[in-house]
Amino acid sequence: MKIAALLLWLLLPFAGYLTYLTYGTPHMIWSYKFLDNGDQYNPYIQRHYTSCTYVGWGWNTVTAPAVSARCPWVRLFKGAAHGV
Repeated sequence: MKIAALLLWLLLPFAGYLTYLTYGTPHMIWSYKFLDNGDQYNPYIQRHYTSCTYVGWGWNTVTAPAVSARCPWVRLFKGAAHGV
C-alpha cells in the first residue's frame, strides 16, 4: 500500500501528457479582428469577432476563425507546435 501511495503522484503528469496527446497544447489569445458597426473604440457596442490569433509554447501563433462570433481566452490546438 505504501508503494501505491508513493507512485500516486505520477498520475498527474500522465494525465497532463494524455491531455496533450488528445487535445493539443494550450494557447492564449493575443489579438483578434471584429466587426464594430463603425465605432471601434466604444466598449459598449456589440462586437462580432471574425478571427482570433493565439500564442502558445515557443511563441508560435495560430490564427483561427472565431467560435460563435466570440474569441475564447484559451484554446487547445493539436499539432500547433509544428506551425500548423
